Amino acid sequence: MDPAVQEKSKEEYSKSLGNRHVQMIAIGGAIGVGLFLGAGGRLAQAGPALILSYAVCGIAAYFVMRALGELVLHNPSSGSFVTYARRFIGPWAGFAAGWMYWLNWAMTGIAEITAVAIYVHKWLPDVPQWVTALIALGVLLGVNMLSVRLFGELEFWFSVIKVLAIVVFLAVGAGLVLSAAQVGDTTAGVHNLTGHGGFFPSGIGITLMTLQAVVFAYAAIEVVGITAGETKNPEKVLPKAINGVVWRIAIFYVGSVVLLAMLLPWSAYQGGESPFVTVFTLLGIPGIGDVMNAVVLTAALSSCNSGLYSTGRILRALAEKGEAPAFVGRMNRRQVPFGGILFTAGAYLLGVGLNYLVPTEAFDIAVAVSSIGVVSTWATLLICQMRLRKAVLAGEIEQPSYRMPGAPYTGWLTLGFLGLVLVLMGFSTGPEKIAFYSIPVVVVVLAVGWRLVSRNRVVAGRAPTRSR
Repeated sequence: MDPAVQEKSKEEYSKSLGNRHVQMIAIGGAIGVGLFLGAGGRLAQAGPALILSYAVCGIAAYFVMRALGELVLHNPSSGSFVTYARRFIGPWAGFAAGWMYWLNWAMTGIAEITAVAIYVHKWLPDVPQWVTALIALGVLLGVNMLSVRLFGELEFWFSVIKVLAIVVFLAVGAGLVLSAAQVGDTTAGVHNLTGHGGFFPSGIGITLMTLQAVVFAYAAIEVVGITAGETKNPEKVLPKAINGVVWRIAIFYVGSVVLLAMLLPWSAYQGGESPFVTVFTLLGIPGIGDVMNAVVLTAALSSCNSGLYSTGRILRALAEKGEAPAFVGRMNRRQVPFGGILFTAGAYLLGVGLNYLVPTEAFDIAVAVSSIGVVSTWATLLICQMRLRKAVLAGEIEQPSYRMPGAPYTGWLTLGFLGLVLVLMGFSTGPEKIAFYSIPVVVVVLAVGWRLVSRNRVVAGRAPTRSR
């Protein structure tokens, strides 16, 4: 990004996010409906072997976050990987990265508001899913439009609730397993990992097929990088937040799935219901299932909240270069990029329509398409880190104080893994296959879009348009 434009962008954003906000946003990004809702259907699909899927994807997510950390310490920017892609790959890469990230969050937001509707359906079965989804969208849109500070406060408390819920579940779950307690008609214990058809009850192939959905579960961990432009003292705050993702992945994700697999037979779980709600309901304690349902509801609202926040900043970064409509780059008096937020909210409205047309399939369809954006975003960050490292070795720029371990080998291995995830989607028989075959369409649309943007610049005979 041109230094003058970058400085202008930084000055226009409010430095309203403190250390506690960024730390909890990082946690919030690492805990979403991919775990709270998606894990149930995947356990029913792959059995206890899902543990391996979460562990492998967690390792990939760790290296992606370390790559992001190195880039952020080199240049804190609310444009995040769009800025980095332009700088280290080329202008076209910034354009593609920004719009792929938007696609990711547009579909993730649809999945999140679908999850909200599913959770509320447990209490209000007569209310159509699309109605609940629409109400949730309206509330979160209002929060994001008011101020960055309000977003930070809401996300802070959402994240506090999620973390407390996970900690309580881990403590209670571990106690139930160690005491061999009864959970419904089943005795909790390690034997549930292999006692119902083995560790791979559906085969290794099905386990590999779950990787795409598990990658989605880790989506949004990169939101902490986008907060860089609105964070006080980012050089001190952000490394701590990024480092914290490591143990969260190990404990919250992998630990939770391990306990879920030991508490009940894998066949006791199902898609369309949170596995955490399943476990607590079977404990027979009055109201405990409803409490957990309320918690996972806040998790879905939190992730959707983050989506509106992050895409607003990314779209503004695109608009500054004339790569998105000028409207999406506009700021309101509260220093909120309201144009980009409204644009994303418009896409979420399509999700409301999806809930009206195919309520039982809306979540899986959104997850499948979103995963393409996740893989694209992660790959962009890894490639940018490689280019940054190359520039450092050539003496062109100063080495950031925060570094990615094992580079460049860990970067290449992680890129190879992401490529495998995309290939496996082509062998699926569900929504993942639809997503896989949509990849060429997305590539063509991006290529045509970039050609039009480039042509407009030549015709105008001027530098890229800045946001207004």
